[in-house]
Amino acid sequence: MTNSPLAGRIALVTGASRGIGRASAVALAEAGAHVIATARTEGALTELDDEVRARTGQPLSLVTAKLENGGNIDRLGAALFERWGRLDVLVHAAAQLGPLSPVGHLDVRDWDKTLTLNLTASWRLIRSFDPLFRRSEAARPIFLTSSVARRPRAFWGAYGVSKAGLEALVTTYAEEVDHTPVRPVLLDPGAMRTRMRAEAMPGEDPITLPDPAELGPLVVDLARPDREPPPFVSFRVWAAEGRGVEPVEPSSAASA
Repeated sequence: MTNSPLAGRIALVTGASRGIGRASAVALAEAGAHVIATARTEGALTELDDEVRARTGQPLSLVTAKLENGGNIDRLGAALFERWGRLDVLVHAAAQLGPLSPVGHLDVRDWDKTLTLNLTASWRLIRSFDPLFRRSEAARPIFLTSSVARRPRAFWGAYGVSKAGLEALVTTYAEEVDHTPVRPVLLDPGAMRTRMRAEAMPGEDPITLPDPAELGPLVVDLARPDREPPPFVSFRVWAAEGRGVEPVEPSSAASA
């Protein structure tokens, strides 16, 4: 399992057209998994497929879908069941920053859009994919979170609330499936060289931040069926402590 630790695994990555989602899809494919890549736009997914084919010789399964529409998630779950009958790995990287604004100034539509994609869509994914996870020998649903879920920051209200809700949701789900082979994981990537980070911190030099590709090996480690992942992992702590996956409590690792 050294060269292809995820051989035979079925993995789905949301937000796969760029940033952390794209890097995760590439890393999982290179580790031997068959990756279903989802995003809003077909063009970016096609470019990703070309890259993965060049690296691995294997194609991706591409799905263009807006996760804000819960019906799309339900149809995706049904299609996965019909074709593969299970889902071994989920990396839910799709997210929206939303406007950075005082809570009292937030537009209702912006609030709803941010909570719908970051929180409600996560619940819909769990709701639709839970039967597929339970049919896997070792399911690894991985959800990206942020330090603002645990340490609220002024003007980050919509995003912070959505991630706090996500952490409560995933932790609750983990308790419910503790007796099964399903092991949900909250992954805090910290500040990375992504479009979302640039939107949040436009004056920051992106070269000072880790490239999303550096997260790939950690995603692969968390997705392995022969290892028990911790319920929470910080990329910064993982990188600082020798890149070994050990249980890490959600406490002090900062992110955006």
